[in-house]
Amino acid sequence: MRCPHCRHENRETARFCGECGASFERGAACPRCAAKNPVGQRFCDSCGERLATGEGRGPARDPRSYTPGQLVERILATRSALEGERKQVTVLFADVVDSMLLAERVGAEEWHRVLDRFFQIAAEAIHRFEGTVNQFTGDGIMALFGAPIAHEDHARRACHAALHLVDELRRYAGALRTRGLEFSVRMGLNSGEVVVGKIGDDLRMDYTAQGHCVGLAARMQQVAAPGSVYLTEHTARLVEGFFTLHDQGARAMKGVSAPVRVFELQGIGPLRARLDASGLRGFSRLVGRGGELAWLDHVLARATESDGQVVGVVGDAGVGKSRLCLEFVSRCRAQGIAVHEAHCPAHGSTVPMLPIRDLLRSYLALGDGDSAEAVRCKVSDQLLGLDPNFREALPLVRDLLRSYLALGDGDSAEAVRCKVSDQLLGLDPNFREALPLVLDLLGVPDPDTPDTSRASSGERLAAFVRRFVPLRSATEPVVLLIDDAHWIDPASEELVRELAAAVHGTRTLLLANFRPEYRPAWLGGSHYHQLPLSPLGPEATRELLHELLGSDSSVGDLSGRIRERTGGNPFFIEEVVQALAASGSLAGERGAYRLTGPVDTLALPATVQSLLAARIDRLGEQAKHVLQAAAVMGMQFDEPLLEEVGRPGAPDLDTALGRIREAEFIYLVTPYPQPQYAFKHPLTREVAYHSLLGDQRARLHAMVAAALEKLRADRLGQYASLIAHHWEASGMRYEATRWQRRAALQVSNIKVKSRRRVPTP
Repeated sequence: MRCPHCRHENRETARFCGECGASFERGAACPRCAAKNPVGQRFCDSCGERLATGEGRGPARDPRSYTPGQLVERILATRSALEGERKQVTVLFADVVDSMLLAERVGAEEWHRVLDRFFQIAAEAIHRFEGTVNQFTGDGIMALFGAPIAHEDHARRACHAALHLVDELRRYAGALRTRGLEFSVRMGLNSGEVVVGKIGDDLRMDYTAQGHCVGLAARMQQVAAPGSVYLTEHTARLVEGFFTLHDQGARAMKGVSAPVRVFELQGIGPLRARLDASGLRGFSRLVGRGGELAWLDHVLARATESDGQVVGVVGDAGVGKSRLCLEFVSRCRAQGIAVHEAHCPAHGSTVPMLPIRDLLRSYLALGDGDSAEAVRCKVSDQLLGLDPNFREALPLVRDLLRSYLALGDGDSAEAVRCKVSDQLLGLDPNFREALPLVLDLLGVPDPDTPDTSRASSGERLAAFVRRFVPLRSATEPVVLLIDDAHWIDPASEELVRELAAAVHGTRTLLLANFRPEYRPAWLGGSHYHQLPLSPLGPEATRELLHELLGSDSSVGDLSGRIRERTGGNPFFIEEVVQALAASGSLAGERGAYRLTGPVDTLALPATVQSLLAARIDRLGEQAKHVLQAAAVMGMQFDEPLLEEVGRPGAPDLDTALGRIREAEFIYLVTPYPQPQYAFKHPLTREVAYHSLLGDQRARLHAMVAAALEKLRADRLGQYASLIAHHWEASGMRYEATRWQRRAALQVSNIKVKSRRRVPTP
């Protein structure tokens, strides 16, 4: 089959061109679910949407016109999708209810303005959480979270965007209601795997679904009540606890063999971090980290002796950084040491000062339900309390100086406290300017103070931090925890740098955990220490698996398979066990499971796949291609083979390998005579390999086989079996059979030679 675009000759069974990646599928793409339909068909046979005929359609919207510049750069930086790639995503559909009736009532011109504003609001909500607007339908919108930019929390981002959109559209509908127009939108969400096809310089994308992922999201939108958001059980499993969900029961869906359980998204849930979700299920016992905890205790002892310390806990995703820190701060609290925490969610990297705001709220003992006036009073009281000149005088002043401080007889206790604190605080020149900044950061700006958003506010906040931290630690030792610091926003990172400098000489321990690819601006200094966290060793892994699975004889072999597959990563171990229990392969309860039947393959949980895919995407396009090519070669590979398989005209291979090693995906096994590398974790290789489309994998396997024939010409018999494997994986059966025969002859020769060496009795 010859490609009509580049004229490359492909196999007759090819669905995509092996040279340029163009799709050979013909027919119209559905504007709602993107499914390909036969030429001439009027309605989509996947979701029932009317197909465009080319008549009466306005010009297509230019994606650059509604996509923020920063997001454009990130999308174009991940254009490995030019050839197609598998992605774990969450699909969002939003559609105007009774749009035809509304359009008939207001007329074409007015309806165009109404829809245009709706599309603008929707796009802003989607881009806020780094989703991508994939298509504008006639009266709705389709968006993807997790493609083309991979996100390990794509389902949570989609839910946040949906809730934000519900709030914004409620306000918009209220404005339209004053004009007699009842406007409402319904939304649907589903999570699963899709194939991203092509992204050009104009950002235009072509997505096709694996299974019913996109079509099922469209079904959710169709059955949703006006003004509500429905999601499938697939998405519900990924966001459970992070959001409030209402079970709507199982419903039969057109095109789906079994009923689908439907949930309504109602609001934000109590969980904030992934570790919270693990806590909801119940933490397993912490194993294999006794040495690290003892080391942290030693550093804490130094900090409490007025020798403030900074510690960075560094390790791969899922290796247990957050769990170790949680265990440590729990021990600190048990000793009566004050602990203040800030968590950096993945979607919060675009929200300025989010972790600093959390840290301040913890520092100042502010509750989530505190009113704006209560926040202002508490902040004023505590900042004032740090000044020794006024700490003792405050109760006396409240009783004796009511007239002097202009307190009314009818003022409530809270109002009196607020007025007194505010006025006395004004006498302290160090905190006079800081108070409005702090209140503004906490979201309760004082209406009587000038705007604090000018450029100098960052410097003034830094000055406040430098004074606040030593004063606070003067009365008690303090531990500050910044969890998942690799997601921190730039503005917060600047203040953390000030915080790290301010703890020197105080009774404060600043503890942060982050992944290897993050390089904090506050590294270094004699009071900074780094604690590298490795995967669990064999004994600790067996101990954790015994804790999770139990001792039933049926799980004995399974334990070994999980240990080999997960490489000692505790999060991966727990997710694989959880997936087996959810699928029914394991019966019983944690610590007392039994295997209900043979497990042919250990499926990769969607949570693990999304996490690793997002990390791989952040490598950059060239390094990612090198990693994918290496994944085709196997768990181990050498540099000459990688150079032979690399793309013509590709940038320096050493640079790409450097980035991959820096992110700790691979490690150097032997540097001489030829550099040989190995994947650090088997699941990294699996995710990189699985992200390639079948045709891409086949082409790379063929290239590896040809490269082995060339580079191993002096040892072809030794490599015959491996060459046969790659030819077979490429679909070249004739070549595979030829090399399989050669490998069999090689084995026969070895056996014959071995028999000849046996001495005659």
